[in-house]
Amino acid sequence: MLARKTRGETLLGDGEREELMLTRRGSPSPSPEDRSPLHASLAMDEKEAAVQTPMSVKDSWNFALLVVLYLLQGVPVGLAFGSIPFLLKSKMSYSQIGVFSLAHYPYSMKFLWSPIVDAVYSKELGRRKSWIVPIQLLTGFMFLWLGTNIDDWMGQDQVAVGNLTAVFFVLIFFSATQDIAVDGWALTLLSKDNVSYASTAQTIGLNSGYFLSFTVFLAFNSPEFSNRYFRSEPQDFGLVPLGGYLKFWSMMYFAITLWLVFLKKEEQSQMDQNEIDIKSVYKIIMRIIRLPHMKSFMLVLLTAKIGFIANGAVTALKLLEKGFSKEDLALAVLIDFPFQIIFGYYAVRWSSGPRPLKPWLFAFSAHLVCCVVAMLVVASFPEDGVVSSTYFYMVLVTTVTTSFTSTVAFVSMGAFMTVIADPVIGGTYMTLLNTLSNFGGTWPRFFVLKAVDYYTVSTCSLLDESGEVISCVSESGNARCHDLQGTCVIQQDGYYYTSTACVMIGFTLLILYIAPTIRYLESLNPKLWKLPKEEN
Repeated sequence: MLARKTRGETLLGDGEREELMLTRRGSPSPSPEDRSPLHASLAMDEKEAAVQTPMSVKDSWNFALLVVLYLLQGVPVGLAFGSIPFLLKSKMSYSQIGVFSLAHYPYSMKFLWSPIVDAVYSKELGRRKSWIVPIQLLTGFMFLWLGTNIDDWMGQDQVAVGNLTAVFFVLIFFSATQDIAVDGWALTLLSKDNVSYASTAQTIGLNSGYFLSFTVFLAFNSPEFSNRYFRSEPQDFGLVPLGGYLKFWSMMYFAITLWLVFLKKEEQSQMDQNEIDIKSVYKIIMRIIRLPHMKSFMLVLLTAKIGFIANGAVTALKLLEKGFSKEDLALAVLIDFPFQIIFGYYAVRWSSGPRPLKPWLFAFSAHLVCCVVAMLVVASFPEDGVVSSTYFYMVLVTTVTTSFTSTVAFVSMGAFMTVIADPVIGGTYMTLLNTLSNFGGTWPRFFVLKAVDYYTVSTCSLLDESGEVISCVSESGNARCHDLQGTCVIQQDGYYYTSTACVMIGFTLLILYIAPTIRYLESLNPKLWKLPKEEN
């Protein structure tokens, strides 16, 4: 059995694979004595959670180790998904940022090689350390090399976006591969009574690493933030340069990896003694995909996030383009962080009912509304460029509300996936579902960013040497305009066209396909999502 655990997952015992009464669509509401199989599974999870024993000292140290390992994964993810696009916005068009977004893809496709990570290993080093140790060493060396060169790359007038994308693609590939190994180790590193804390460690670690490399780094990299809070005499550079930040984390990768090699022994469990046939695992994946209702669910996962892509990928960058400072945006995200923790707690309780996807449908609709509000906030940016307290609070409220809808949707979908996943092949099953969900938010990003430039009309206030109009949409045109000491004037902003189109597609999909499909799928007996016993 593949040992995989993803954020939001709770472990289902093999005993839950039992014969259940089929809950047909349109049947009357069950009484407490005759609850649906879905409700029974969720109630069982709640009962198990209620009797969870306190962690031993050994489990506490192992829990801390998991948090650190997940934090290391979050560092390159925070840079690639957050900081780098923000730092390059003044030098890159949205199309070029779209090219850089291709570096995100490994995290959305890791199920393709997760069986290999689970099956190939050295018995002397350990099943999980066989991948974690070399991956962390390679990442440390890449961070060290990148830290030596990246400030020069970022300082160029025209950034080599292709090279930068290739480097971060490799880093995210390493991070995704490490995630597979750490998720598997989490199932055996903690005792059976406390293994459910693995998802908590993942949430804390990944979010902390992402937070440090995005919000905290941007703040301390900002000259304005550094001058305002830490300097008596202003400087034109921040306290933490990007190169220095990468070198620091390269040392952290090396230190933690050496500790793993020499001081942390990987104990072999009964689960790790099971040999895995890679070919058989890939066959299982194909059998899962061919389940009767899986194709409809997969289509929902791959299309549900289209309505939110423009807001998630462009809105913050558009605010920066208009003059909203990086430190103010970082402060808004900083304030939002504790709200995410609180929202996650209540979202778990809200999703622990007979209809775990009911909160998801609510959050889906509310998120689309938030996208519309975000467009209005961007459109109302002060013409004089001075950000008042009122406008900052508007951005903050929009950020927190959008975060709330995302958190509810994430937890609710995770609860549903946990119920339907076949526990006999739970690792492979959950990896496939979570990867499809992640890919649904990744594949449209490139096209959306391209569309923003395509529908934007922006020209320079000055003509070129031959009297021709200079288009400012491309990076080269923007640079030529500034060389002539001209100003780029936007006649048509493609952001509003693209974001409006995304929201309209989202509402259309919700009404015509997603909502009726979700209501039908969650009414099905969980047994219908499992493979026949003879195929496991």
